[in-house]
Amino acid sequence: MAKKGKFSIEVYKSWCKRCGICVAFCPAGVLAQDASGAPYVKNPDLCTGCQLCQLRCPDFAINVRSPQKKESKKSSDKVEEAANE
Repeated sequence: MAKKGKFSIEVYKSWCKRCGICVAFCPAGVLAQDASGAPYVKNPDLCTGCQLCQLRCPDFAINVRSPQKKESKKSSDKVEEAANE
């Protein structure tokens, strides 16, 4: 499993059929279901980045993104600067 961090979890409700698989597979209890059965991010700070919700979703309605590293952003800025020269 990945280390704890500030993972970003996006739920595309228009794609979701409210099956609850993502909630059931989340080992950290990050996701929950609202009254209509739609998943939502209840405890974002608990996300370990395991991506089980994303991998098990039959509708591709969940996306888990890793925390952005500051070094990656700097290197991409350098590429843009070089392209602009």
